[in-house]
Amino acid sequence: MTETATKTPVHEHSVPFFWPMAAGIELGEAGLDAFRRNLKFVDLAEKIDHPPQPGWATKNRVRLDLDTMRLRDFSAEGATGVPVLVDAPFAGHNATIADFAPGQSLAATLLANGIGRVLVTDWKTATEEMRDFDIDKYLAELNVVVDDLGGRVILVGLCQGGWMSAMFAARFPEKVAALVLAGAPIDTDAGHGPIRAMAHRLPLSFYEEFVTAGGGRMMGTNMLAGWKNMHPDKQFVEKYLDLYAHLDDRNYIKRTETFERWYENPVDLPGRYYLQAIDLLFKKNLFAKGAFRGLGQKLQLKDITCPAYLLAGASDDITTKEQVFAARDLLGTPKEKITKKLVPGGHIGLFMGSRTLAEEWPLIAAWLKDNGGA
Repeated sequence: MTETATKTPVHEHSVPFFWPMAAGIELGEAGLDAFRRNLKFVDLAEKIDHPPQPGWATKNRVRLDLDTMRLRDFSAEGATGVPVLVDAPFAGHNATIADFAPGQSLAATLLANGIGRVLVTDWKTATEEMRDFDIDKYLAELNVVVDDLGGRVILVGLCQGGWMSAMFAARFPEKVAALVLAGAPIDTDAGHGPIRAMAHRLPLSFYEEFVTAGGGRMMGTNMLAGWKNMHPDKQFVEKYLDLYAHLDDRNYIKRTETFERWYENPVDLPGRYYLQAIDLLFKKNLFAKGAFRGLGQKLQLKDITCPAYLLAGASDDITTKEQVFAARDLLGTPKEKITKKLVPGGHIGLFMGSRTLAEEWPLIAAWLKDNGGA
């Protein structure tokens, strides 16, 4: 009888159906521990790559439900004074960045430091019906919100919410008691950040193709891919190496899962709004030049004369400090009423970083109270 080339498994349990048990038997106790650890890693990696939607960390209620947003009210019961309206970024991620997690919540930090009336713009992800919404639509609904709150607010603009807040303050200066711009690109030609470089290097047709592919919307998944490719080593390698190294650190796992719920669930933007922002703000820089038309008239930063607080991150490569601090020379506010602060760290740490919330935002809250917030 001739010998065949077929090799008989050492154990019957080596057939594919039983391979997990076979691996444990063959590897022994040490190998089994490693095997379990690897399975745990695969499970966690799957969870952070496809996490559930982010939630709000602090109790709030929906005060208004508009086409573009839900206005979330975090205010203390019976609070009076000028409302502080946090204009959250509308640039591809959820507004929960303003109320990220316990101990990492801007809304909660403001409340804890004596600001009684705190509200946040919870921008809605764009549906097909919203694809033609433009910047005017968002300014108009921001105006509805301000009128509903009594007609005068303090605006805290975060990132892209910063230029929108500044536009509103330029269009309706009498409705804004004070203005905070945190990581907000006011002069998009200032500095030498990667966002500025991409905006000028790539033709508008490049962005239009993405909007066309999205049926008139800029899909959040496309923007997320672009952000990840700004730091590919961190997003595609280091993140998973760090996860594997901290498999037994429950606090690390919890923090990672919370962040990925926010980061891996981008929102879609109306194509018209998105292309206006790219072309008119980031390519042509019309707002800083006083040539952007909003709600029927040219918007002039010099028309903003209220007290202003400018906050920038030293290592922010999304909105460079130059883009934020340029506002000091563009606003009509007297220089002695403008506060400028550069803090350690990057972009999103300005809004949800533990250190910045603990050390910098209480100072801003005190400044807000000095300017009518309570």
